[in-house]
Amino acid sequence: MKNIVDHLAQYAAYHRNRKNVATHIVGIPMIVVGIISLLSRPALPLDYLLITPASLVVLAAVIFYIRLDIKLGLLMTVLLWLSLAIGRDIAALPTMFWLSWGIGLFVVGWIFQFIGHYFEGRKPAFVDDIMGLAIGPLFVVAEVVFILGFRKDLKAAVEQKL
Repeated sequence: MKNIVDHLAQYAAYHRNRKNVATHIVGIPMIVVGIISLLSRPALPLDYLLITPASLVVLAAVIFYIRLDIKLGLLMTVLLWLSLAIGRDIAALPTMFWLSWGIGLFVVGWIFQFIGHYFEGRKPAFVDDIMGLAIGPLFVVAEVVFILGFRKDLKAAVEQKL
């Protein structure tokens, strides 16, 4: 299994242009919330839990992210939990509104992605490695963490691999 440095460096190689990174900071959360919203139906209430396809996907993602890096994995856990809450609220809307919001967020998020890759002059990372779809949200969170001046060791290790 690749480590976090390998995953982030491979993804970062497709995202060197700051405009592209900025579009990803906007677009990827929209895509994540859109997908989670669409996967938030059907719902199976189980005591105090609400089991949905979205909650199962998030659980798998959280395990993956925590295995890669405990600190970023825990941050991803919080962000994905918030996305689940938003997705659950959107899924509670009437079907037409649920689908409109879910599909709309997904499509607009991808428009941001493709605009960013226009600036980059390079295809999206997932075209060459499907794992790019799972690493994208982690990349965005890592980039924000780096911008805020945290995890300098991880940033240096990623940049050294580029």
